[in-house]
Amino acid sequence: MKRIKVSFLAILLLLTALWLIADTLAPEPFTYFSFRAVFMQYSGVLGIGLMSIAMLLALRPKWLEPHLDGLDKMYRLHKWLGISALVVAIVHWWWGKGTKWMVGWGWLEKPQRGPAAGAPLDGIEGWLLSQRGLAESIGEWAFYAAVVLIVLALVKRFPYHLFVKTHKLLAAAYLALAYHSAILTKVAYWAQPVGWLLGGLLLGGSVAALLALTGRIGTGRKAQGSIDALTYFPALRVLETSVVLGEGWRGHTAGQFAFVTADNSEGAHPYTIASAWNPDDRHIVFITKALGDHTGRLRERLTIGTPVTVEGPYGCFDFNDAQPHQIWVGAGIGITPFIARLKQRAVVPEAKTIDLFHPTGEFDQAAIDRLTADAEAADVRMHLLVSPKDGRLNGERIRAAVPEWRSASLWFCGPPGFGQALREDFLAHGLPPERFHQELFQMR
Repeated sequence: MKRIKVSFLAILLLLTALWLIADTLAPEPFTYFSFRAVFMQYSGVLGIGLMSIAMLLALRPKWLEPHLDGLDKMYRLHKWLGISALVVAIVHWWWGKGTKWMVGWGWLEKPQRGPAAGAPLDGIEGWLLSQRGLAESIGEWAFYAAVVLIVLALVKRFPYHLFVKTHKLLAAAYLALAYHSAILTKVAYWAQPVGWLLGGLLLGGSVAALLALTGRIGTGRKAQGSIDALTYFPALRVLETSVVLGEGWRGHTAGQFAFVTADNSEGAHPYTIASAWNPDDRHIVFITKALGDHTGRLRERLTIGTPVTVEGPYGCFDFNDAQPHQIWVGAGIGITPFIARLKQRAVVPEAKTIDLFHPTGEFDQAAIDRLTADAEAADVRMHLLVSPKDGRLNGERIRAAVPEWRSASLWFCGPPGFGQALREDFLAHGLPPERFHQELFQMR
């Protein structure tokens, strides 16, 4: 989380600093309308800058993953940028529209314009001036559309398959807002660093928007396959799906995830990969729990032979560190990346000592037997806690079971609240922050 917090602040500061080099928030003379003029420029640059970077992150750039600690963290940054752009856009809209309303209500008196000086503008400046009215109208309606679409994206109760479709429309709203910004940005900015950065962001964001609208995001990382086995664990409401992939899949590391499409009308869903990669076998396994409308219907919709598209792999939850001891906590369905690592470790042994904690509120003997066998094959000490019988797992219980925890790193996958509580507990007892690794498996 530290990397994306630093990145988020750096983006805000960079856009602000470059704008301040070109302009000021304290114009002379300082009046309501003179401040409004410069603030509209600042908020416009900041808002479209944030939205442009959010659009670029929507491309799921693989090269950026190591720098931001995985696509899950990049999506969290994408969300923060989107929310911030929304807040800035609302303020920008109010200063523009609200001022006109207040003039109409008689609360403000609009200053008289002086006579136009000099010859009429021609060339690019003349064309930009002629487009201002259209740009303002398009920007206003695009803003209304973006507000609705971003709010829908933030409402968790809004069905995922509808979220995928409506969120895609944000790319069209972005293109309209990019036109609005390009026309209404002060001409003098384009000859200064803020203009150079803004121009690059508008160009990159527009390309990203077109790729999103044409369904080409991740095209080079997609492989076709088909389902060849389905195993259901009724007590856990968990479905294990085995897929055999074609030649397009380049392999993956245990702990990574992929976007899977089994129904084009439903769209791609992210799933953690629950298998090690064997290029001679070309099988990949996903484990899904019935937690919502989509996952609850998978058992009825998926059949042997169903064609699927798999895009990826993504993520940096890869178990790579220098510590001689690792503590794994896979809570509930969060056990999935650890299953993949167990299978990989059984094939390629390593010297690290591993303690695996699997707290769960539900119990299925067949699933536990398979997990126990995988742990034994990988030489991993497993600690099973079924909460109705064994109580809840916490930091104290982990430290009691693993006296060597101070020399270990902790890898967590499960409910975000549980992960945050464990992190705070271990950091309070002296665990360095960089040794706590958590998968933020939330794509919206």
